[in-house]
Amino acid sequence: MTKTTRGIDHIGVTVPDIEKATIFFKKAFGAKIAYDNEKAEDEPLAGSDVEKTLGVRKGTKVAHMRILSFENSASIELFKFVDTDQRQPSIASDYGVQHFAFYVDDIEVAANRFVEAGGELLDDPGELLGDVEDGTGHFVYGRAPWGMLIELISYTPNELDYLEKSEAKRFTP
Repeated sequence: MTKTTRGIDHIGVTVPDIEKATIFFKKAFGAKIAYDNEKAEDEPLAGSDVEKTLGVRKGTKVAHMRILSFENSASIELFKFVDTDQRQPSIASDYGVQHFAFYVDDIEVAANRFVEAGGELLDDPGELLGDVEDGTGHFVYGRAPWGMLIELISYTPNELDYLEKSEAKRFTP
């Protein structure tokens, strides 16, 4: 079979303020700006083509788009939409993408950086749970300043005992 998928290229995140979100991702995770697809000073992208292509409500405009890069991971594409109603950020029990996780080397240091950058942890870092991950590392969920759910996770890949029962190895940066 021909291999057609290499991996996740980027994750799209809608934020109320791209500059503030960029500062948060830089402070918390060492993000770097790759480029702006749509600059804040440009005329917003709008119209039926944009609405159809992005699947947004009629009248919604794209005011700013930015790609953030991370050293060993997929990029994040930040979006700032205007002239549209906003819903509250997802919680873990909602359908669809409800969080993503950053693999970190030291959960305590990463959790402190997350909070110092303006995020809020939902709990203290704790041990991983479940049949496969139990006792192999730590995790904690938190909310970015605009409410989006982000997980911090750290584990020792060679301690995960699942390969004999699975189709694939879990990706670890």
